[in-house]
Amino acid sequence: MDKTNIVTCTAPVNIAVIKYWGKRDEELILPINSSLSVTLHQEQLKTTTTVATSRSFQEDRIWLNGKEEDITHPRLQSCLREIRRLARKRRGDGDPSVDSTGLSHKVHICSVNNFPTAAGLASSAAGFACLVYTLARVFGVEGELSGIARQGSGSACRSMYGGFVQWIMGKKDDGKDSLAQQVEPETHWPELRILVLVASAERKPVGSTSGMQTSVQTSSLLKHRAESVVPGRMVEMIEAVQRKDFAAFAELTMKDSNQFHATCLDTYPPIFYLNSVSQQVISLVHRYNRHYGETRVAYTFDAGPNAVIFTLQQHVSEFVQVVQHFFPPETNGGQFFKGLPVNHAALSEELKQAIGLEPMPKGISYIISTKAGPGPCVVEDPTLHLLESTGLPKNTV
Repeated sequence: MDKTNIVTCTAPVNIAVIKYWGKRDEELILPINSSLSVTLHQEQLKTTTTVATSRSFQEDRIWLNGKEEDITHPRLQSCLREIRRLARKRRGDGDPSVDSTGLSHKVHICSVNNFPTAAGLASSAAGFACLVYTLARVFGVEGELSGIARQGSGSACRSMYGGFVQWIMGKKDDGKDSLAQQVEPETHWPELRILVLVASAERKPVGSTSGMQTSVQTSSLLKHRAESVVPGRMVEMIEAVQRKDFAAFAELTMKDSNQFHATCLDTYPPIFYLNSVSQQVISLVHRYNRHYGETRVAYTFDAGPNAVIFTLQQHVSEFVQVVQHFFPPETNGGQFFKGLPVNHAALSEELKQAIGLEPMPKGISYIISTKAGPGPCVVEDPTLHLLESTGLPKNTV
């Protein structure tokens, strides 16, 4: 049996606070505006990927969440091709650390998410970041990888770093300057907390890729947003993060989410990603903040109905209790909270009356409590590989 080379890595989900929506180049995945995101902690949300190479493998193969998928998908192919090209180039430049025999071997890839893929969380961002990072480790490729991850899924480039990350749109036609860059590490703002409110949602009616294409073609608001609004917002957002100014960060986050969904509405025919639960969450956040006379909580929504809430550690317990009060879960409340532990807090009648919304039972399926976390990392424990030495998935997947 030929020796199998196996590497396993994990990569995080990221949530954009200044949104990316619309491409200027579909093939290279070049955006019409820059964006900024927060990387979520991998203890709560991550993709794990194992890549194995061996002379005995007959073809490239991939398994996602336990099911074999088509590896000829163009975006998968561009990531594979690019990593192999860089490995050959390093070998050609005389780098002795690159194993030249392994360059011609076929790869087997196995990837799983520890969060529901249907939850509308950025599974493709974590997935492609993890794929590129793991392939790079297998083939001995170092240096800037976010440009390759971008070609798998645009937002995947931001999952190549921890903490607060900007994706610089770039100007070049070849996309060489369209890269992600860390603004601040995950340790920068330890009090910041993130709550993912998973709404009871089916699959979204319009996928992000086709939604973006239609928006670029038909929305005049999107053009205005990309050219006149986002550049200034990026500067303000980076300053707010660096100053740890929650009020400024929160207001920009909500305004940008609102404008992104306004461009979806301005698309023809219009796209509706928010549902009645999403709208209720928006109302709840504004009423909660108004009651305290300060911005304690912020929401953002990607292309789906799930709310991502940003707040500071001292407000988590009370706000989670507010959510539970206005979105009463099913009786098996034990599964309502996932992630970082949340202490119980009592709600005052005054606060409940100030919010004054009609409760929506079962509107929220569950809450994931998390914080900012690190970028991709290598899993050292060989027992955690997802593939056997034969190159086939372990039964535990």
